[in-house]
Amino acid sequence: MKRLLWLLLLLPVLAWGETRSTDQFFDQKMGDFKAELATAKQEGKKGILLMYELDDCPFCHRMKQTVLNQAAVQDFYRKHFLIFTIDTKGDTAMVDFKGKNTTEKAFSFDNRVRATPVFAFYDLQGNQMARYTGATKDANEFLLLGRYVVEDAYKAMPFAKYKQQAN
Repeated sequence: MKRLLWLLLLLPVLAWGETRSTDQFFDQKMGDFKAELATAKQEGKKGILLMYELDDCPFCHRMKQTVLNQAAVQDFYRKHFLIFTIDTKGDTAMVDFKGKNTTEKAFSFDNRVRATPVFAFYDLQGNQMARYTGATKDANEFLLLGRYVVEDAYKAMPFAKYKQQAN
């Protein structure tokens, strides 16, 4: 009976999948996105994924605690993208994709980030391919978002239509 009880308690954990620290999801920032584009090219990546965030953003926190910590999510995204965070209120100096000196706050403003989180995908030339504002429903939807970009479906249809066709 005790074994059955333990199994019932562990079942939701086992069903959810392996989780990891979100530190394993994000790459270490050098602060120079023009140089990161060269690294992404060398490593055969599709591009760069930026997560625009705020420290006190509940939706950012939820994404990190329930989606970005999933092993399947981390494995897929790290295979195809270099991944960095941008603090939309941050004064940290950085270099944008064109080589211009700026700050995270100014970069966020220039990229019209007004709410968080925003997941923005950039190609190997630093051009935005796709953008998703807000938290996804779950890890499966976030994986679908990644496939939407990797498969170049963003060129033909909005994510909502792609998601509808996938179901």
